Amino acid sequence: MPRPPAAVLVVACLAAVTAVAGLAFAWSVRPDDPAVTGAEPPRDELRCGAAPCRPVVSRAVGSDAVELLVGSGVGRIRTSGTSGPNVFELTIAASGAVITERSLQCADAEVAVCLVRGDAGAEARGEVLVRRSGAWSRAQVPYVAGGGYLALHDVDRDAVADVVAVQRECPPGVDCPRRFAQVFSLAGGGGELGCTAVVDAQELLPGWPTVVPDVADLTACGT
Repeated sequence: MPRPPAAVLVVACLAAVTAVAGLAFAWSVRPDDPAVTGAEPPRDELRCGAAPCRPVVSRAVGSDAVELLVGSGVGRIRTSGTSGPNVFELTIAASGAVITERSLQCADAEVAVCLVRGDAGAEARGEVLVRRSGAWSRAQVPYVAGGGYLALHDVDRDAVADVVAVQRECPPGVDCPRRFAQVFSLAGGGGELGCTAVVDAQELLPGWPTVVPDVADLTACGT
């Protein structure tokens, strides 16, 4: 059989190169590339309002991870690990609290507790997740600390972290230095453990700047 002319070989080679280049381009603009097509992001991508959520901070709690994610005035709390995937609304973000890398505190135990806190003016606002029997759930009580301090400490030493909130003791509409600590239990049905005596300055609170009152010093709040 006679050889094809050189010109024919050149045309054939060019056709092959063009075909390969076309396949490469088609791959680069395949339909699942949202940067090219404007398609919706993957279904497992969390959204905070109109934009994807931005991770802020994560903590390991035993074999689980708890992560805070925020957007424009919207936030999520995501848990993953042995307890399985869960997503909770970050309610304090919607109320104007500022979420930072210091907003998440967790205490790992048989009953694990995570406190999410954020500053909103002079107040600290918080919400709590509790893991019992391997499942996370939201504690229904929102927490507000008028004195700006909100943290977890096992005040009554029952192996379940409690919420300690510092409050102002001032007339309505007046700012003053008088403070007291209010303690909430997360064991069983939860509830208020009590309050410390009012002091004339926050530096006089027990353990300041880490406020850890003794349970023996707590009395019924408001008395």
